[in-house]
Amino acid sequence: MYARRVSLKLKPNSAAEFTRRLEKEVIPMLRKQKGFQDEITFVAPAGIEAFGMSLWDNKESADAYNRGPYAEVTKILEKLVDGTARVDTYEVSNSTFHKIATAAMA
Repeated sequence: MYARRVSLKLKPNSAAEFTRRLEKEVIPMLRKQKGFQDEITFVAPAGIEAFGMSLWDNKESADAYNRGPYAEVTKILEKLVDGTARVDTYEVSNSTFHKIATAAMA
């Protein structure tokens, strides 16, 4: 399993709209992507920092999303984000929900 972590700064008073757009526009788009597994989004208590972690079946699926539909996601969120989001990628080594350790050992 592969993960993309997108970190960003939110404009003041935009956390609620950020959450709404993720729920109504971004997550439905993600669900249509080949290899998409899950999305978990975090917003700091002050509401000015956030990051999302998307999980993918493999690196190729995550890379295909990054090359294509991710540009549309940045447009959906651009009025709510201050600056440019930072994207980091990872191999997932453990997950209690997805039972990664067991699958990796097989």
